[in-house]
Amino acid sequence: MPNKGNKGKDTSKADASRIQSTQEKGGKDTGTGSFASRAQSAADKKTTESATGGNNNNGKGKKGKK
Repeated sequence: MPNKGNKGKDTSKADASRIQSTQEKGGKDTGTGSFASRAQSAADKKTTESATGGNNNNGKGKKGKK
């Protein structure tokens, strides 16, 4: 059976929520630096970039430096 994962695609908020729920149910760490935490961070960044049209640096240039 082929893998139906999200390979090569951005992590959505729903993906992050599902990952965190699965990790918690399995007794895995969901704190800072955990897989669930990194998934949440990726989803947050994607949502922020979508809301700002891909410009998440407030006009400060590369990596937020001015």
